[in-house]
Amino acid sequence: MTKERLTTVHLRRGKEESLHRNHPWVFSGAIEHISENLAPLNEGDLVDVVTKQGEFIARGHWQIGSIAVRVLSFEQEDIDQSWWNRRISEAKGVREALGLVDNASTTCYRLVHGEGDLLPGLVIDIYERTAVVQCHSVGMYRSRAAIAEALREAYGDRLEAIYDKSSQTLPFKADLGAIDGYLWGRNEQKDNIVLENGLKFKVNWEEGQKTGFFIDQRVNRDLVRQYSKGRKVLNTFCYTGGFSVAALAGGATKVVSIDLSERAVNLADENVKLNFGEDAPHEAIACNAVEYLKDIDSDYDLIILDPPAFAKHHKVLGNALQGYKKINARALEKIRPGGILFTFSCSQAVSRDLFRTTIFTAAAIAKRKVRIIGQLTQPADHPINIYHPEGEYLKGLVVYVE
Repeated sequence: MTKERLTTVHLRRGKEESLHRNHPWVFSGAIEHISENLAPLNEGDLVDVVTKQGEFIARGHWQIGSIAVRVLSFEQEDIDQSWWNRRISEAKGVREALGLVDNASTTCYRLVHGEGDLLPGLVIDIYERTAVVQCHSVGMYRSRAAIAEALREAYGDRLEAIYDKSSQTLPFKADLGAIDGYLWGRNEQKDNIVLENGLKFKVNWEEGQKTGFFIDQRVNRDLVRQYSKGRKVLNTFCYTGGFSVAALAGGATKVVSIDLSERAVNLADENVKLNFGEDAPHEAIACNAVEYLKDIDSDYDLIILDPPAFAKHHKVLGNALQGYKKINARALEKIRPGGILFTFSCSQAVSRDLFRTTIFTAAAIAKRKVRIIGQLTQPADHPINIYHPEGEYLKGLVVYVE
């Protein structure tokens, strides 16, 4: 509720321009001073942002760090339960337009994608009848009850549980003592199985990475499926084996899944068996993908490089680009003539142009002739706010190697 007078954040002269262009962040360096109420300002509180002249611009969550305010609205409106209901309903409407809600062949999708759905700091993924919530800001974490109520309002009896998985995504200095658990309802199934493009996957949102599954590669996995017929496929950084299952569904003659995590490769193997039985032409190996690529012969004619984010922020951008260059050069050196490489970066700090230049350099090092035959990004349920280009974090290339 915002009926009480909010703390006011006053900007320096000229620092309101990005907000007038609807960019949803206020950086700490743009702030001249703060007019507090009698109560002290705490992280996660709602604040109003005004120009140096006192003109209202935006309302949002206060936070400690370089991003000082995450904007919820550019209007002086109450951030109450009806506001949350409306925002969640709008996000659901987008997914309905995409054909993802009540889809018989795909039962998992992203419902809320932070700034892309005008809810900065919030991610919600749907796994059949369970919603998994991840809060990346204190303000969103403190709004969990309202978010859960909005989800129940939007989905009704089609939703049976809401799980909060925010303990690892909140700012560590906030010291909230967050513990993951169910906000409402409960899913008692031991193995939760979802469908993606008709393929089955086990999802563990309580113990798995992210919200349990990397939903953002759904469209790109389907493209791997299209290119895999008759090919021997190497899936590095395989996690739960999404690309591996897609390749086998597309007619790959053999798939090898690599991940440093023993638990990940075991789950990849389980997902393969879930779809294709015990005799599928699949091998799962727990090892370092970079080292594996160094030692292999030219055995593979389709390789997938989908590493974790090498650069979480711009300070380590140089090292990240070196990492992408190294692993791509090795893959390009080893892949068979006529092979296809799917290569990705999920580092927000690495721009599309920088990533493409890095792959160009890797191809030159490998001394291979390379054609770009596909340029990839995140799927439509991970929308990009046109005023917030930083939201385009996933980029990929499909290249044909002579």
